[in-house]
Amino acid sequence: MDNKPFAEVIASSLDTFTAQCWQWDEFPPFGSLVQVEGEDPTILGCVTSVQTGSMDPLRYPFPYKKTEGELQAEQPQIFEFLKTIFTVNVMGSHDRSKKVRYMLPSRPSKIHAFIQSCSPELATKFFSSPDFLYLLFSSSATITHFDDLLLAIFEQLGNKKKLTPSIINTFCQTLSLLTGNDYRRMKLFLKRLENIDNNLSK
Repeated sequence: MDNKPFAEVIASSLDTFTAQCWQWDEFPPFGSLVQVEGEDPTILGCVTSVQTGSMDPLRYPFPYKKTEGELQAEQPQIFEFLKTIFTVNVMGSHDRSKKVRYMLPSRPSKIHAFIQSCSPELATKFFSSPDFLYLLFSSSATITHFDDLLLAIFEQLGNKKKLTPSIINTFCQTLSLLTGNDYRRMKLFLKRLENIDNNLSK
């Protein structure tokens, strides 16, 4: 997905917003960093859930035993009733000088504001500091797969060749403090992180 707008805000608060994609099958990856276009400062947030379903509450997707290509050729109209929405947890902002601030903005995103993916450079800069963890962890009780979200962020950094031992060490120290030095949780998390790092190294 490029950095052009692909969705717009349909519900908003200071710490989260929900956006609907313009195309049901074009949506941001879980754990990716997105920004609200036209805001000053620009609001930044992490995609924490994605859901696809029917626009019409009285119509549901039905299993046709056909591939997507076959359905597009024979019954393209069924895709017109699909929508994809995603939730973003707000984690900071940046001003015109691209200086990142890891804190909630003074006002929520505007309804119908456009959403676009952040550039790889900005995403790398944002996630390279453990400061993003504070706001994200404060919402961990409402994020269904919190540890998986962190692993998704790491995997994206790894795919960009930006996952260094220093970043991992600093990140894990911060996470350990935020979790109250939960040894069992950290041990399991590090084991899963090691598997991701090994896969990326192949």
